Amino acid sequence: MSQPGTNPIRVALVGVGNCAASLVQGLFFYSQDQSQTRGLLHPKLGGYTAADIQIVAAWDVDRRKVGRPLEEAICAKPNCVFPIADTVAPTGITVRMGRILDGVADHMDEGDPAKRFEMADESQPELDEVVSVLKESGVQLLINYLPVGSQQATEFYMEAALAAGVGVINCIPVFIASDPGWADRFRQAGLPIFGDDVKAQLGATILHRTLADLFRMRGVEVDSTYQLNVGGNTDFYNMLDRNRLTSKKTSKTEAVQSVLADRLPDDQIHVGPSDFVPWLDDKKVCFLRMQGKLFGDAPMNVEVRLEVEDSPNSGGVVIDAIRFGRIALDRGMSGPIEEPSAYLFKHPPVQRPDREAFESLETLLKKWNEQR
Repeated sequence: MSQPGTNPIRVALVGVGNCAASLVQGLFFYSQDQSQTRGLLHPKLGGYTAADIQIVAAWDVDRRKVGRPLEEAICAKPNCVFPIADTVAPTGITVRMGRILDGVADHMDEGDPAKRFEMADESQPELDEVVSVLKESGVQLLINYLPVGSQQATEFYMEAALAAGVGVINCIPVFIASDPGWADRFRQAGLPIFGDDVKAQLGATILHRTLADLFRMRGVEVDSTYQLNVGGNTDFYNMLDRNRLTSKKTSKTEAVQSVLADRLPDDQIHVGPSDFVPWLDDKKVCFLRMQGKLFGDAPMNVEVRLEVEDSPNSGGVVIDAIRFGRIALDRGMSGPIEEPSAYLFKHPPVQRPDREAFESLETLLKKWNEQR
């Protein structure tokens, strides 16, 4: 394997919001000091480090970001991320105008001035324009960071990726990797896809799944459970439109249901966003409760409050996904890549308990390393 940075993994960002900002800052932070590995799930993966990842294209639709250098756009409102790096070196990338379609909820230009969206007045690209940029930039992997509920916009960029011969990391709960039709199209195109809906490093869903698995292992019958989340970033602002939440609620709910000993009735499980609190900014607060029965039907319950910086919580997970994507390309793998998707995403093609997903992935990594 070449020295870090000499054989770059070339990626494109669709959406330059808080999650993209955390990723860009994190890549700079970990590239500046190769000995700094705290917070990375895998400091080195298949021989690749964070320093090997190079962002070569980006799209957004907010006027405060479009046309600006990427290192400036990630700091533009309404972004409000925890500062991983004080500064980011010039990237040489200018944020391009993207395709809107259903990527912006109707209410996003109203309310809190610090969180509202401001539409860029530049012309939107046609599909062939996006395909040309992907090809000319040498993009290998496209990262989908569009807002929750962006079904049509996501499908537009999926078509572009297929036409350009680019693999995909689908970080949002629009079902692509877990949809048999889309999965087959990527398989036939010889391209890998990872998804759907990225897990946080240690967030509400992974904690909920871990508790559910603990109940199962200890023979505690779960009667009911909820997970309520509040936050102040544009993701939570976007999700005030409940019509955009169908796939998000499905993704988060199925992530928990899949590890319970017995599936709960729909009216006994509630998992999903609760409200938008502007002053929380990128902080996310989760309120989680599980009720069940012990020996002799004795009742018990667990309540947990989790507080995290929302966007950095997925940064290391996406860095892993990018490197798995490059490994898949190197090995000629195509379609949904099951082991990494099960470990890194909430709604993968095949759901597995987290410990099983972790062990399967580590076994696969060991096999790949032995074959290098």
